[in-house]
Amino acid sequence: MTPLDVLVVAPHPDDAEISVGGTILRAVDEGLSVGILELTNGEPTPHGTPEIRAKETVSATNILQVNWRENLGLSNRSLEPTIDARKQLASVFRQTRPKVILAPYWEDVHPDHVAASRLIDDARFWSKLTKTDMPGDPYWPPKIFYFWSIHLRIHPQPKFVMDISPYIDRKMQAIGCYESQFITGRSQTFPTPIDDIRDRARYWGWTIGKAYAEPFASREEFGVNSVKTSLFE
Repeated sequence: MTPLDVLVVAPHPDDAEISVGGTILRAVDEGLSVGILELTNGEPTPHGTPEIRAKETVSATNILQVNWRENLGLSNRSLEPTIDARKQLASVFRQTRPKVILAPYWEDVHPDHVAASRLIDDARFWSKLTKTDMPGDPYWPPKIFYFWSIHLRIHPQPKFVMDISPYIDRKMQAIGCYESQFITGRSQTFPTPIDDIRDRARYWGWTIGKAYAEPFASREEFGVNSVKTSLFE
């Protein structure tokens, strides 16, 4: 397949839309090749089924217009950074060869999110191994940035914040496709979970003088090569 510029690795369906939906839309609009890999199908949940979640994911994907989206088929609620899971994910990295990986932040109260973050780090390392039966050529994804989930109510210190102002409405439309998670069986009194997601994007927009934004962390420093592009646009 054609190598990806950006690969979002999410523990469950809807995590990509919630956390980085605006960044995905911006990247696609700027001509980048973007993929999403869910690690699990997210089930069981109170009002979902694997079939419902799959249909919801197709609807959201049609809004995002990403180039590639797959599910690794690992176990929801019992996700672990095992050797076998590491091998499966590293194989995806070797075949999609992303320039940037977007992954869940390593600190959270949701065990699947914590396990996913560790698994992605481990698979990134394994992706470059030689003398292995993993498919594809050795590959080291050069950059990995981390997004925050909605489960842990902390005040993160991001490395950078992405302006998503032109894309907020489409981000929210994509999230709204997951009716089993945000609408069915839920009280729609204000503020709803969807209101909370939009409000957080508004807060991060405020921090950079924009309408809406999404924050990212990085364990590593990353360089810039243009004063104009980096500081004035």
